Formats: sequence, C-alpha cells, structure tokens
Amino acid sequence: MKFRELTIEDVFEVTPQLHGDPRGLFTEWYRFDRLAEVVGHPLRLAQANLSVSARGVVRGIHFADVPPGQAKYVTCVRGAVLDVLVDLRVGSPTFGRWEGVRLDDVDRRAVYVPEGIGHGFCALTDDATLSYLCSETFNPAGEHGVHPLDPELAIEWPAEAPQLSAKDEAAPGLAEALAGGLLPDYRACKAYTASR
Repeated sequence: MKFRELTIEDVFEVTPQLHGDPRGLFTEWYRFDRLAEVVGHPLRLAQANLSVSARGVVRGIHFADVPPGQAKYVTCVRGAVLDVLVDLRVGSPTFGRWEGVRLDDVDRRAVYVPEGIGHGFCALTDDATLSYLCSETFNPAGEHGVHPLDPELAIEWPAEAPQLSAKDEAAPGLAEALAGGLLPDYRACKAYTASR
C-alpha cells in the first residue's frame, strides 16, 4: 500500500498492492494502522456508504461543519469516477484549490479526505459505485455544499452536460459560501484533528 499526499495538504491518494492470478484478485484496500501512521491519527469509523451513479452524474462538492466534520476514505468498487477534492478551509495555504484523482475498479485506488475538505465526483461509467468509510454519521443540519460548476473553482469535469441533483444545483458558489460563513476554518480543522 502506497500513500501519496496530493497538492492539497492532508489529502492522500492510496494505491493498494493487487494480488491477482487466473482465479481473480485480492487486495487490502484499507488498513487503519497504515493510514494512522501517515495522517497522524486513526480514522474513527462511524458509517459506511455506497453510491451508484450513471455516466455524467456529478455529485458534490460536499462538506460538513467542523467540529466534528466528516473525514472519508473513498474507493470505487465498480466502474470509474473522477474523484475531486477541494480545499474549503478558510486560511489554508491551498484554499480554493482542487485536485482530481481517477478511482476505478482496475487500479483500486482510494482517497483519504480529512475534515474541512470538500468532496465530489463525476461518474465516468454507468453504474459507477463508490464505497465510503466515514468518521461521523450523517448530520443533515451540519452538511453543506459548494456548487460544483462554480466558475471560481473552475473544476474540469469530464462530462459534456453534468447531471446534478436539485440540492447541488442550488448550492452557493465559493464566494457566497465564504461570505455566508459556511466554510470551515483551517486552524479549527487542524486543531480538531490534532486533538484526536
């Protein structure tokens, strides 16, 4: 298992070792001890989610209030997606930056998304299926979004006509979310993760 920190601080791409033969494939796609060594704290597991999307669907950019936030460990178990991470932590040196990682059922990569980082994806195949391990249970009152097509973010989605949910379509742009005090604070995120 190899870990690579992305250009956004505290966000990691995880590449597992694949063991295959004519019978099939085996891999360890998550190891709590290895992840804790790299990120500096264990990932508390409180909820697991499965998301299935048609080609061209864009979901996100989602984030949660910190504390407690919601860290995620995400992999694609069927098909392929462009997984997108956005630094929404006000005061972060990479605030507003996004990075995309292809997750698919071939390389079996995963991403670690810490508290305060926005998360979204675009399905590259029909029935693209993501599995999420989450540090906290879903809390509708503390969940927020930034519009995935916001020109200020300028995310290069690989879809000619991205399909959004009504909720994502109604999400504010980055500037509006910032002005409205919705975005997490960089120092608060760092302090919260350090306290665990």
